[in-house]
Amino acid sequence: MTQLFLGLLLFSFLISSILVIPFINLLYRFKFQRQKQTTLDFQNKPTSIFDKFHSSKAGTPVGGGLLVILSVSFMFLILLPLLKFSGIFISTNFRMDAELQIIFFSFISFGLLGLYDDIYKFFGFKQSGFFGLRMKHKLLLQLVLAIIISSLIFFRLGINFIYLPFLGPIYLGWTFIPIATMFIVAFANFFNITDGLDGLSCGLLMISLFAFWVLSANSLDTPISLFLSLWIGSLIAFLYFNVYPARIWLGDVGSLSFGATIAVIALLLGKVIPLVIVGFPFIVEGLSSAIQILSKRIFHRKVFPAAPLHLTLQHLGWEEPKIVFRAWLAGIILAIFGLWLGLN
Repeated sequence: MTQLFLGLLLFSFLISSILVIPFINLLYRFKFQRQKQTTLDFQNKPTSIFDKFHSSKAGTPVGGGLLVILSVSFMFLILLPLLKFSGIFISTNFRMDAELQIIFFSFISFGLLGLYDDIYKFFGFKQSGFFGLRMKHKLLLQLVLAIIISSLIFFRLGINFIYLPFLGPIYLGWTFIPIATMFIVAFANFFNITDGLDGLSCGLLMISLFAFWVLSANSLDTPISLFLSLWIGSLIAFLYFNVYPARIWLGDVGSLSFGATIAVIALLLGKVIPLVIVGFPFIVEGLSSAIQILSKRIFHRKVFPAAPLHLTLQHLGWEEPKIVFRAWLAGIILAIFGLWLGLN
């Protein structure tokens, strides 16, 4: 099966590589591009740190996550029946239809929420009322989607535990639903916050997915292994155009979808702790931003020169590629550590 999944990864890479350049041109045609923005401090005065390092990125097409979501979904829709028809043994830890519904509901629903947010930002929808999709509205919708997903995992698959390496499962009962909900929402937003430098979030995600690809194979879950094969292949094709200087960005359509989906896969595989280790760079980025926001609101002062952390590193003089490549190296070590824990 390993040889088959490697071949499907290459197939996904090939298909996405063919599609990505026409997709970039399409985004230019519809003017789906990053807008010039001015960030404000806690006194509503312009702050120059973000604008200093990122003003040159204005005009870069945004929405590459949509291509990955569509290509992976259609390839999976075609390939899974072909595998069954070919007589290849399909093993799964749960009812396959329920498992796939949960994975693709997460992948697509969070993507649609992010797509709406992208459209709002880039085409200047009216900023009042619900359709302005302010932060509290976006967070509320994320919570609703995550509650639905967590409930499906709990009621349809019977998962109500978190597995601790070397110790075994801890059964949570109905409290699994709120804990899983917060886990999904947290990773969706942590990934979204990390997606601020060329290649940073996608490179870290690629490393994380390779680790979970091994874990899914070890768990003998063919649908998840197939999904990860296609996702990794498509992501590598996208990452080629996302590294510095980026020709395309994920947008919220990709970042919200990808962060939520990897959290869901960790819940399905019972590998929450390994994801905390593998995804630690996302957590650091997200917490640095959260700490900064809380400090501004409560104490009216900043903890960091800028948040998230990658902006502080830029402010300290680190060049963008240096930050990204060193984050990738940290991600590789953490992926190995998380994989070691996950296999125990």
